[in-house]
Amino acid sequence: MALITNAARAQKLATNLAAVRSRMARACARAGRDPDSVRLVAVSKFHPASDILALVEAGQRDFGESYVQEALLKQDELLGQDILWHFVGGLQTKKAKAVAGRFVLVHSVDSGKLAVELARRAADAGVLQSVLIEVNMGEEQKAGVDEADLPELAELVLSLREDGVGLDLQGLMCLPPMFDAPEEARPYFARLRELRDGLSASLGVALPHLSMGMTGDFEAAIEEGATVIRVGTSLFGPRPRKA
Repeated sequence: MALITNAARAQKLATNLAAVRSRMARACARAGRDPDSVRLVAVSKFHPASDILALVEAGQRDFGESYVQEALLKQDELLGQDILWHFVGGLQTKKAKAVAGRFVLVHSVDSGKLAVELARRAADAGVLQSVLIEVNMGEEQKAGVDEADLPELAELVLSLREDGVGLDLQGLMCLPPMFDAPEEARPYFARLRELRDGLSASLGVALPHLSMGMTGDFEAAIEEGATVIRVGTSLFGPRPRKA
């Protein structure tokens, strides 16, 4: 059955997308960066496939999902659309098989156990899965590898590539604490950039991507070097409750 998007809803989504891209462009201008150096991932979890399709028709390609089952259902529903899917949520090791090869980038590798299993599943599927390591920025209740353990995990991920399959480490991701003022998140973004730069130098590998910044703080993230921002509310509006 064809997806149907209400015309007014489609127009609202297109307007929201234009506004976010305008904010991105202004942040890039302040930082002296090319707007094309920052990728916008529309975080579409809990939003219907019809909303995704409306944004695709407005020119958006990258979409982020946080729950495996929901993501796979949407991928099937939108099969054939010009979409690059990102997995941006916490990933359980037992779900690695379902994820390997289905997403252009997995943002949330946070343990050696997950890395090994995801690499095994990618090899089984005959693919090279691009990944980011999620770094915990000091909040015990959040996921991510501790800064002290980051080099060891990065070395492991780099070792999990052989004959064009396994894992391809592309950089780092973080979820800083939630603040009322976006500027309060800036030191966390700067710290992730420093960690990436230091890791790249010590390992002698290019780590081009920093996934950081969401609706409330993505301008600060861009100014601190984000190459990927993950935006939901500014595009889709308030998130519906999970069914």
